[in-house]
Amino acid sequence: MKNPRYSNGNLRRKHRARMKAMGCECGICRGTLGPIHYDEPSDSKHPLSFVIDEIKPVSRWREFGYSSPEAAAQDWNNLQAAHYCCNAAKSNKTSSELEKKGYKAPKINLRDGDW
Repeated sequence: MKNPRYSNGNLRRKHRARMKAMGCECGICRGTLGPIHYDEPSDSKHPLSFVIDEIKPVSRWREFGYSSPEAAAQDWNNLQAAHYCCNAAKSNKTSSELEKKGYKAPKINLRDGDW
């Protein structure tokens, strides 16, 4: 199965560029870990790098009333900027589910790496 986030790669790139231009704080930790490093590659070597997070997880698209996984992944109102590490810790949960479990921003060593 294809990744629904990239079924319309052009739209995804536009959303990413728009979010980067807005310079938002992380929608998951709300800036607890500091600003998002928008110019770093989005990977585990750069835990504060920029990724797009789906507020309502794409994997649970039916539960949130979307017509398809692609619709959930492409809905601008379902997207937020996030740190790579926060998005990885969030997995396929919603913000309210994280709050119920007492979510705390992941601990990372900011001295590792070249960011």
